[in-house]
This record gives sequence, C-alpha cells and structure tokens, in this order.
Amino acid sequence: MSENLIGYIDNQGNIIDIQSASEGFEGQMIEYDNSEEALEIIRHSTAHLMAQAIAELYPNSKFFVGPTVEEGFYYDFRSDEKIGEEDLKNIEKKMKALIKKKYKIEKYEITKDEALEKFANDDLKLAVMKRIPDDIVSIYKQGDFEDLCRGPHVPALRFLHNFKLTRVAGAYLGGDEKAEMLTRIYGIAFATKEALKEHLVMLEEAKKRDHRKLGNELELFMFNEDAGAGLPFWMPKGARLRAKLEDILFKAHRKRGYEPVRGPEILKSDMWHTSGHYACYGENMYLTTIDDQEYGIKPMNCIGHIEIFKQTSKSYRDLPYKMFEYGVVHRHEKSGVLHGLLRVREFTQDDAHIFCTPVQIKDVVLEVVEFVDAVMKKFDFEYTMEIATKPEKAIGEDDVWELATQGLKDAMTENNLPFKIDEGGGAFYGPKIDVKITDALGRKWQCGTIQVDFNLPQRFNVEYVAEDNTRQQPVMIHRAILGSFERFIAILTEHYAGEFPFFIAPTQVIFVPISDKNVDYANSLKDMLIDENIDSEVYSRNDSLNKRIRTAEKQRVPYVVIVGDEEEANSSVAIRDRRLKEQYNLTKNEFMVKLVQQLKEGKI
Repeated sequence: MSENLIGYIDNQGNIIDIQSASEGFEGQMIEYDNSEEALEIIRHSTAHLMAQAIAELYPNSKFFVGPTVEEGFYYDFRSDEKIGEEDLKNIEKKMKALIKKKYKIEKYEITKDEALEKFANDDLKLAVMKRIPDDIVSIYKQGDFEDLCRGPHVPALRFLHNFKLTRVAGAYLGGDEKAEMLTRIYGIAFATKEALKEHLVMLEEAKKRDHRKLGNELELFMFNEDAGAGLPFWMPKGARLRAKLEDILFKAHRKRGYEPVRGPEILKSDMWHTSGHYACYGENMYLTTIDDQEYGIKPMNCIGHIEIFKQTSKSYRDLPYKMFEYGVVHRHEKSGVLHGLLRVREFTQDDAHIFCTPVQIKDVVLEVVEFVDAVMKKFDFEYTMEIATKPEKAIGEDDVWELATQGLKDAMTENNLPFKIDEGGGAFYGPKIDVKITDALGRKWQCGTIQVDFNLPQRFNVEYVAEDNTRQQPVMIHRAILGSFERFIAILTEHYAGEFPFFIAPTQVIFVPISDKNVDYANSLKDMLIDENIDSEVYSRNDSLNKRIRTAEKQRVPYVVIVGDEEEANSSVAIRDRRLKEQYNLTKNEFMVKLVQQLKEGKI
C-alpha cells in the first residue's frame, strides 16, 4: 500500500478514509494530491489540527463543528479570550509544532449514550449530537485532542503541512440568529506548497477585485445599515450599468420569442399555501397582514406567471409559451450569510417561465442552454452544469420527479452536453440544471438555473387544449440566465476588476476639456453620445488638467478624451484608449462610428 494513500471512494461515490475502511475493503484509491476527493480529506483534517492548536493555546475553548466548504474549511468554537486576525499566525505556529510531534489520527466508535455521558459538560458537543440520528457516533483522536466527527481524515498529521488560516468571523450557533455568537476561523489547505502559493496569490488578487471595494470606489452601489441589512442602493453609475445589462437581456429575450410580463410583489398567503412555498420555504418569506388577511411578499415569481398564463385559454398551438420578468423578490436571508451583492435580501431575477408539452421538454431545455451559452460567451465566462435531484423537503410524487429528472438527463446526454449530478440539490417543486460559471481568477459561482416542474401546474389547475380537444396539464420550465442582476453584477465586477466591456460600462467615455472655453465643445460631444445611448461625463472641475485626467483614469472607463482648442477647431478628439493602452486622434464622426460599432458588440 502506498504511504501516500489517504482514502478510498466506494461504489456509491462516498469518500472513505483509511480508518473507516474495513479489512479487505475495495474501492478507488485516493492518493495524496490536489484532487477534489483528496482535498476534502486534507482540509477537514486540517480543521481538526487547527482546533487542536486552539485548544492548546486557549485551554477553555469548546468546539462546535468544523466542516469543509467551497473556500476551504472553518471551525466554530467558543473561547474565553477574544481571538482576532492578529492571532492567526500564532495558531499557525502551534499547528506546525503539533505536526512535528508526528501524531497519528485514530478513529473509534461509541454509542450515542456513551458520547452524551462523555461530553456531558460540553454544551456545544451536546448541540452537535442533537443533529446526529445514529445510535453509534465516531470520534477522531490525535494526541490529547479528540472530537466528534463523521470524517473522513488523513491517517496522520504529517499530511497537513500546506495550509493557511485566512480570516476570523462571527457565526451564530447552528446558524440561528437568536443563538449565541461563536468565533469562526477560516482556512485553506492543499497537498503541495505550489498549489497553496498559487491560491494565496489568487486571494490577494481577489481582495483587489472585491466587488464591495470596487463598488465603493466606482460609486456603483451602497448599503446603509440604518435602512436595513442586505438591501442594496444603486447609485447613478451602478444604475446605468444595470440598465445596460437589462436592456441587452430584454432584446435577447424578445428575439427568442419571450413576452414581457410583470406580477405583483405581494400575494395572499393562500396562494403560497397552494404553491407549497409556505410549507417548504416559509421561513425565508416576509409575511404581513392587511385587512385581517395574511399576505406574503414574493420570494419567487412563479405564481404571478401562472396566473397570467391562465388568464386566457391556451391551445397546444400556443406552446411552448414563454414569458419573462425582471422580478423583484425578497428572501429572509440570515444576517450571517449576507455578503455585498452576492447575498442580499432584495434582488431582481432575470426570471422566465416556459409552458410546454412533455414532448417539448428536451427542445425547450436545449434552447435555454443555447441562451445560457450565448450570455456566458459574451462575458468571457467558462461554465459547467449540474443536474440537481429531489431534495429532502419537496412536493409531488416520486414518479413525477423521476420523469422530470430523466427529461433533463435525456436533453443533456442526447446532445453530448457534459453534466454532474447534485444529489438532493433540486428546488422543492422540481429538479433543475444549475449553471456554475468560472471567473478570471478560476473561482466558481452559481448563477443560472433551468428547472422542470410538473407540480405547480397541477396545484394551480393549469391546462391547455390538446390536439385531440382534451384538456391537458402543461409542464412548467422555470429558468434564469444570470440568476439575479445583483449577484451577476458582483461577479462581473470582480471578473473584470471593474474594467467593464464598453457595451455595459456605466460610464463609457470621460471628456476632459483643457480649459473652461472648451467645456461647451465637450458638452456637445456628450449630447451626441446620449443620442446613441452612450453614457459619458465631462470633467470640468476647478482642478489642474493632470489631476482631472488622473481622476478620470481611476474610474477605469474605456475612453478618456481630451479636448482643447485644436480639437475644437478640427472637430476632432484626442483619445486615451484604456483597453488598448494607446493614445490617438480621430475626428468626432470617426469616434462616433467607432463607439456605435462597439456598442453593437453587446448583442446576444
């Protein structure tokens, strides 16, 4: 057996560590490398190493949970001492000292009753055990440190040299905002020094590109805690950026046969009971009472589109029937997960619903995938797709779910479209395809989604007249390309580091007049651009020319244009092209033709 073997993958795709594998166990070996399976084991083990170091440095600490997450791992714990970013290096030093002690990581199992007795004086461990339904629990031990854990783990601490603790945060116990706040430390780990170094370089670049930082610098959006957490305010430049994106998507929808609609943002709770949202999604909804009747502010747009579809009789000749809406929705996200525009409580979905017959599912799904592909290519994103299956909390019969899931799989496989399976990750009313994009830093983001739904049409008695004159139930395809404008703009901002493509840049041109007498010429050029839906600004403040040019260039606009007496006399412009990093002169008409042509590049 290779001494670099750290685990196995069994026939069901489960990751098993060496400690958990029975004698004679057969499975795919997991070597010590940077594969997805190996990193899950390495990172989870490093979380325990971190906890062991914390326990030695802060002896009264008690530990809750320490899972792996997409960005690495974390551990939630309680300590009598305040631990901040400045303490991370000391914890790392202790972790490295523990590795030198060459502890093995050992697993043993006890009954849940024994565990309850063993951890009787540890309220956080008792809270963990409330989540464990099994009668037998596993414990992983390294030196004097041990903790409840399902694993998997590496065989020994010697596998854990390449790590970095990245930040300290607060986290409510169990994610409950009414519970106490624990300390959470995040970290990252890899199998090799090179991979760790590469990741740390990416993290530094990510800090520079953070959409919250750039959003403030470029005056795109803001938040005001006095007004409420997770509620973005769009400033003029951000609103221009968003409007351009909305306009591009509006035209792309119309070209593909979608009709624009708009539903109300608040509906009687009876509707949400019928849809299943109240039972399956109620904790994420905002509810209010009007005239003794309970209403729910919409977390999704589906019901409004169903009611619009039902308003007039539809025949099979009308299907597929496509409608779309930039629908504002509200969801009660916990404050601990709010994160700039990436996770907010109010956002706008580029939402659409397509009503079709069962035999049309494949063609509709493929058409949506083509739409997704066109949008992603336009913004230089690579992407992958996952089919998410029935979750634990779901409505509808198993056979209906199987039919819908198979429809998605067939559409993908028959057209050689690669996909992964996300078991249990579907919406409560149907399976879905999730679109995950990869940005310029190699990070993956969940954005668009395509969902097949037999359940809501049944619950709302949605029908169409079939070719044989009988009334049949259509299938409802829920789909969003961007996911939400807020999240997509956050990702775009970081992807482009604030240097947006010309066709969506909030300010596309900044004119800098050399002197006051050139301001009128600059303003006339600005008016010309407005007529072509091109946004520009004139920097005529009472500052030096060089300062105004520097200020303009900090805004990362595609073009800074200098105009003086010579340009005015020749009806020309002196251009500083940020994208090409060149300076050149054009007539104002040549410049206009150039800009209009670039604007057309935004078509999808």
